[in-house]
Amino acid sequence: MPMPRWWGHVNKRVFNPRAIAGGKYPVLIHVGRASGKTHRTPLDAHPVDGGYLFVPVYGPDADWVRNIMAAREARLRIDGREVELVGPRLVGEDEFPGGVSRPPKLLRVTEFLRMDLKP
Repeated sequence: MPMPRWWGHVNKRVFNPRAIAGGKYPVLIHVGRASGKTHRTPLDAHPVDGGYLFVPVYGPDADWVRNIMAAREARLRIDGREVELVGPRLVGEDEFPGGVSRPPKLLRVTEFLRMDLKP
């Protein structure tokens, strides 16, 4: 796994609420696959042709990735607006956009979540 799960728990409870409240970071809004609860996850959102690419630094089995894959949709709050995203899929490094800084090799992230803008 790219980053340890315990760090994800720290992020979820300490850093994520601050990042969301600050309003500076893109926030992915998704529904829990079991609870049905709305979750907000601050993430880097890399624009790609027709959508966005997200880096799952905790791996493709992270809760937020699994929630979005199950729901098949999410919303993204970015630059003061909200956009609807559909068609989530895991893609490989070959689809990582040029000009965007890649995650450090130490994290060994090889899969990324790609979503399209809802027409």
